[in-house]
Amino acid sequence: MQDFELRVPRLLEHAAREHGGREIVSVWADGSETRTTWAGIARDARKLSQALEKLGCKPGDRIATLGMNHSRHLVAWYGAIGLGGVIHTINPRLFDEQLIYIANHAEDRVLFYDKVFQPLVDRLKPHWASIEHYVVFDPDESAGEGPDGFEALIAAEDGDYAWVEGAERDPCMLCYTSGTTGHPKGVLYEHRSTMIHAMAEVAPWVFNLSPRAVVLPIVPMFHAAAWGLPFAGALSGAKFVYAAVNDPALLCRLMNDEKVTHSAGVPTVWLSMFQHMDATGEIPRHLQQVTIGGSAAPRAMIKRIMGMGVTVKHLWGMTETSPVGTAGTPPPHWEEMSLDEQLDLVAKQGQIPFGIELRILDDDDNELPRDGVSSGRLQVRGPWVVKRYFQASEDAVGPDNWFDTGDVAVLHPDGTMQITDRAKDVIKSGGEWISSVDLENAAIGCAGVAEAAAIGVYHPKWDERPLLLVVRKPGSVVTPEDITAHLAEHVAKWWLPDEILFVDALPHTATGKLLKTALRAQYKDYRLAAA
Repeated sequence: MQDFELRVPRLLEHAAREHGGREIVSVWADGSETRTTWAGIARDARKLSQALEKLGCKPGDRIATLGMNHSRHLVAWYGAIGLGGVIHTINPRLFDEQLIYIANHAEDRVLFYDKVFQPLVDRLKPHWASIEHYVVFDPDESAGEGPDGFEALIAAEDGDYAWVEGAERDPCMLCYTSGTTGHPKGVLYEHRSTMIHAMAEVAPWVFNLSPRAVVLPIVPMFHAAAWGLPFAGALSGAKFVYAAVNDPALLCRLMNDEKVTHSAGVPTVWLSMFQHMDATGEIPRHLQQVTIGGSAAPRAMIKRIMGMGVTVKHLWGMTETSPVGTAGTPPPHWEEMSLDEQLDLVAKQGQIPFGIELRILDDDDNELPRDGVSSGRLQVRGPWVVKRYFQASEDAVGPDNWFDTGDVAVLHPDGTMQITDRAKDVIKSGGEWISSVDLENAAIGCAGVAEAAAIGVYHPKWDERPLLLVVRKPGSVVTPEDITAHLAEHVAKWWLPDEILFVDALPHTATGKLLKTALRAQYKDYRLAAA
């Protein structure tokens, strides 16, 4: 057979050659709109590779971005990778200390950034030791900022460029995860791992992408490789619709105007979307599949989206898994299942695609059965799973390449995986585990509850008991008694929270997940009245 290195630029070559006219639509932070195609992305990516080489970049160099979702960000991905470089997406929502550490640890040479982040760049520029060139994706040309702009940079090139070739195990992308102790850790993706991951993603049992798909990725391009969609989209020839601002009114309008069939994002996006739909009566009319990841989607959310005639897929993964680990897919007997049975299945984190292996271990490192009951530490391995963090001295896996995810999970006999908690978030009461995730999702199903977070607080007898923090929906008068009565229908009696407190808002991580560390710190000295 022919020796054919799996290199990421081949994805873009395919998209330009076979699906060159398929559109890439971008709505910018100022409300303006631009349109290009996969052929245009390929042309501009070659120009950018040329420009980066003139700036002194060479294979292996890290080229950073600080941007939202738009076509120029997509060009930056492929342009950096095309010259043999490593695209490094930086999350602008992180703390300054983390942003300084990440860019210096990666030794970034160039930074592309959105104009909206100019104050952040000005503030941190003196602390970034290795960045030599700063380029604005969307400069204010009326203010004379054009010469430092992205379009001006690539306009000087002719695009007559051949992608740098090399080994498929060369690095192509760097993403940092803050979901670990200490400093953020870098995960260095390879061309090979990224290509295999993209081929797995387009399958019907994952994202179900084809040239007919119109994808509006709400997941940011700076988070976990945008769930791999920029690569899977090129492979499938899908149309992309990008919005630089996640405003529910804008997203809903775009979904209808561009006939969006696929969307992907964290649950909080849909909570705000529901509020818009309830207030205006507007609904996305063309959606076929909504993929939800980042944190567990509440059953009530899944039920409402399914009620719109849309397939809901739960996605589980992490930066260390490129990031797809599992994805929900209907079983052969889906049509024979009742609605409650379907909801029970979709609420779990999905099935295991080829390329991923999972197992669960108890506290003594014994492997537990896939019986749908046993709960333990979730471990993963496969060709797109991290082996060693960037610039680390030791592997992040054991001798058999098993990576400990930090999640607590159950594996069911049919191959379905169900996250029951993060190991650090589980509530241990009297030696038994209470799933904070299940408590939160059950609470959100109660009328009048907008958001909920469950944490364990000290109890002299049981060690920990659940405290439930609730954000009411606007105008709601829901009471603790109402929520407790609702929960009693969905969880074991001994799981019921000892107290329910109403708060104006809950803290979130940069990627929209509940920030449990902040809540535990805030309530570490809280004393339950009944205790």
